[in-house]
Amino acid sequence: MVRIQLWLLKIEQVIQAALDEARIDFSTETLWVLNVILALIMFGVALHIRVSDFRSLISNPRPVLVGVLCQFLALPLVTFLLVLFFRPDPSLALGMILVAACPGGNISNFITSYAGGNRALSVALTANATLFAILLTPLNLSFWGSLYPPAHDLLRVISIDSLEMVRIVALILGVPLLAGVWMNERYSALAGRMANYLKHISLAFFIGLILVVIYNNRIQIRDYLHLVFWLVFIQNSVAFLTGYMVGRLAGLSPRDTRSITIETGIQNSGLGLVLIFTFFDGLGGMAVITAFWGIWHLISGLLLGSFWAYRPVREEVRG
Repeated sequence: MVRIQLWLLKIEQVIQAALDEARIDFSTETLWVLNVILALIMFGVALHIRVSDFRSLISNPRPVLVGVLCQFLALPLVTFLLVLFFRPDPSLALGMILVAACPGGNISNFITSYAGGNRALSVALTANATLFAILLTPLNLSFWGSLYPPAHDLLRVISIDSLEMVRIVALILGVPLLAGVWMNERYSALAGRMANYLKHISLAFFIGLILVVIYNNRIQIRDYLHLVFWLVFIQNSVAFLTGYMVGRLAGLSPRDTRSITIETGIQNSGLGLVLIFTFFDGLGGMAVITAFWGIWHLISGLLLGSFWAYRPVREEVRG
């Protein structure tokens, strides 16, 4: 029995080592398409955002500050604790940390509305988190990744250009955000009509592109999915739980707590994939875990949204 266990452990170690060396097939043309789709998604989301959403930091700062701190401090911290507990191989650890370092996913606004959360707060968090992400996503990845020795060694070998990462995040998120806000302020009726089309079309293209990438790399994903499935499931569940607990501990209303929960559990994995294929050469563990996040958080988010949709806030308050 002991020999069998040692043999299985050795096989697992060989598979994990191969995963760190694996590369996911993602052409330059596909990367450009992903960049454009992400920019369009961000532009579509920004068409719902007004300058007043940024001013909410001044007029009603507590819910927004709690959400931003949960997104960029609490989630990376609990993710790092998960990494220390499970001690995954370097590429898997970096994938988990990168996902946690990204801002909230763009579908979070829809799920928040569906779940009976505070949609205005969700939009404000999307707007503010997107701006903060330009600096905090590279900073969180570098900081938390360097604290895990195996990942630190990998980061040192890859030698990321932090300024270039900031520039790419700014182009993908910042420029479309500002353009969408400007259009909503100047031409609100047109912005509303465009947003309805862009939201569905860009999301459909994004999901389709992820499915194409998964299909083209189905052999690698089939071989390694069992290594990342539970990591993604646990990290995503802990992300939702972190948002919920932070909202409750901060004394926020049930609707605000729902918004922060969803914003924390829905991550912009598309941005993560762009950074992986731009700076990490499609590093296997990072790419597989981030791509699976991109599918799984849609499922888990809709499940949570459906659960809350059948439990209106007013009933919770009475109970």
